[in-house]
Amino acid sequence: MADQSDVWLVVPVYNEAQVIADVVRNALETFPNIVCVDDGSRDGSAEAIRGSGAHLVQHPVNLGQGAAIQTGVEYARSQPGAEYFVTFDADGQHQVADVLRMLERLRAEPVDIIVGTRFKGDASHIPLIKRVVLKTVVAVSPRLRKLKLSDAHNGLRVFNKKVADELRITLNGMGHASQIVDQISQRGWRVTEEQVEILYTEYSMSKGQSLINGVNILFDTALKTGSKR
Repeated sequence: MADQSDVWLVVPVYNEAQVIADVVRNALETFPNIVCVDDGSRDGSAEAIRGSGAHLVQHPVNLGQGAAIQTGVEYARSQPGAEYFVTFDADGQHQVADVLRMLERLRAEPVDIIVGTRFKGDASHIPLIKRVVLKTVVAVSPRLRKLKLSDAHNGLRVFNKKVADELRITLNGMGHASQIVDQISQRGWRVTEEQVEILYTEYSMSKGQSLINGVNILFDTALKTGSKR
């Protein structure tokens, strides 16, 4: 296996004590550098991370996923030898094999950032409400269509040091994904996407966030679209 010591996984964590240690330990078999940002969890997530082998950074209060990603990227890019960065969910939905494939492309191709997509293959396994929301977001976003991105709210992304140095996430909630898309366009980062497998586990589905997040994503997209008219 290729040396991955120049890669940092950035994992935003909020109340994932049940699974975060297993997620980290599985990823550590391939990636030696992982930083988990505990975003004000109240369930013992920080203690689980401390025993997992990952670096731990903590927010004293819950600031949202966008803030956690920004904190994690800032931490990772300050580490010696850091060249490639991965945003990786804490709930076990993302697959190490997908990250490896995306990194191989990032190292070899003239791109700065690769975004995971659920929509280049069979998408029937995606929960219906999520599928409808994500396709609607693309349909109403001229910027997504211009960039040829089909799943901009996929949390799995890999990017190089240029992107890490320039990334400025100021929207703390679900709006951070749209803000990343905006920065891809505004800063001229070379972007492509890669088909990935999202593992919808009983645990991740039981959290019941699909509808809430879907409404938040649509509301955020509507605001951004309206503000640019």
